[in-house]
Amino acid sequence: MDPLLIYKALSNETRRQIMVWLKDPEQHFDKTPYIEHGIDFRIGVCVSDIQAKAELAQSVVSNYLLTMQKAGLLEAERYGKWTFYRRNEKTIQQFAEYIRTEL
Repeated sequence: MDPLLIYKALSNETRRQIMVWLKDPEQHFDKTPYIEHGIDFRIGVCVSDIQAKAELAQSVVSNYLLTMQKAGLLEAERYGKWTFYRRNEKTIQQFAEYIRTEL
């Protein structure tokens, strides 16, 4: 875990908002298409759904997701032609512990 990468990733309001959305995806995203494809939010949320909710260009959202993945905040999983992102709770807990003990 690199705290500086995490700070950078969380310095953007939209990236912080994405983390909130992914904390409880059932509250923020429609699960119907996932159920229709035999998957659920445990695999993550599709990039296109995150992009639609963020109301930003796909390239911008993809860049944001990559930044958060490189910081260790997100995990990505390919399912067919789609990429799904979910929170990396282990890194989030490590970062919370770092904040609690180091700052």
